Amino acid sequence: MTISALAAGVCVSTGALHALSVGLASWRCIWRGKLTPIPEEAPQVTIVQPLCGVEAFTRDTLRSIFALNYPNYEIIFCLARDDDPIAPLVEGAIAAHPARNARLLIGDDKVSANPKLNNVVKGWKAARTDWVIIADSNVLMPPDYIQRMLASWRPDTGIVCAPPIGSRPGNFAAEVECGFLNTYEARWQYAGEAAGFGFAQGKNMLWRRRTLEVGGGIEALGAEIAEDAAATKLIHAQGLEAHLANQPFEQPLGARRLKDVWARQSRWARLRRVTFPWQFAPEILTTSLLTIVAAAVAGPTFGLNAFASAALAAIFWYGAEALLALFSRWPLSWRSPFAWALRDVLLPFIWLWAWTSDSFVWRGNAMRVDEPELEEATAGRPPRT
Repeated sequence: MTISALAAGVCVSTGALHALSVGLASWRCIWRGKLTPIPEEAPQVTIVQPLCGVEAFTRDTLRSIFALNYPNYEIIFCLARDDDPIAPLVEGAIAAHPARNARLLIGDDKVSANPKLNNVVKGWKAARTDWVIIADSNVLMPPDYIQRMLASWRPDTGIVCAPPIGSRPGNFAAEVECGFLNTYEARWQYAGEAAGFGFAQGKNMLWRRRTLEVGGGIEALGAEIAEDAAATKLIHAQGLEAHLANQPFEQPLGARRLKDVWARQSRWARLRRVTFPWQFAPEILTTSLLTIVAAAVAGPTFGLNAFASAALAAIFWYGAEALLALFSRWPLSWRSPFAWALRDVLLPFIWLWAWTSDSFVWRGNAMRVDEPELEEATAGRPPRT
């Protein structure tokens, strides 16, 4: 087999896989233009939301959680410290919506090395319902948020999640982050679920209380440095699967700095590398660069020069992503292909960087992903039952 023939095979196979992933994601994420109906027997649902600091769109996301059209839900906000600057905003929002069953709990339960999980524990234990959603504070919830989550629950479900969809990018760096979150990470997550490789994602997590309690309770999510990785392993141990909600939910971004985009993506990559190393290893093959370079090598065999072949491969790759963003009503502009190209250039470096260190910083907390550090940090937590 010649190098050109091998390159042609790589180009065709990776291009076909890309098109398949776009098709699978589009089927689940396409904008349907109508609200998901409320189930006839709508169960009571609790939304537990950990908070930490004020962000650019905090007021918008707070308004959205009080504006859901679900008939019977309670909201439990969780803060680690009473001097957090978001506390007055939350208290004001609760006072402005007296008809909503909402409360703010303050305190920090040191059950793990994960500060988010430590903040969530009190909310989980205070929830009075069988159905509980743990949702990050930067989720912009549509009116049918709860219905969409419940609609994806099946007999084999252990958890329903929804990846974050970057929206309202305020500059080019934020568009690069949209490129990571939307047409790359969300696309592969929906494609993976369709292929039977679903996994939990911590941005939005719908639980049935008994599933988590059988697995050891909320403290069991401290078994990994990332609570979503621990959730995935917990439900798989019970023979259950992770499923995704249709039409995932927005995370408004505003302006970003490229170094912050790098820090966030490299942190997530390190967490994936530690918690699921065999699934993380092939990620190096998911960048468009492999297809584009293969097209450039194979092109002359089919009468095209290398530049033209590479250009056609790039048009095919990013054109497919543009269709996904268009059908799903995700951010799309003339800058998007350039943001996606920069993302794909960064992906191999992020992948390599993930193997070089076990440390990262999250919300000002210096953390490590190696197991000895995790065991030391969680040594004092209650035993599982």
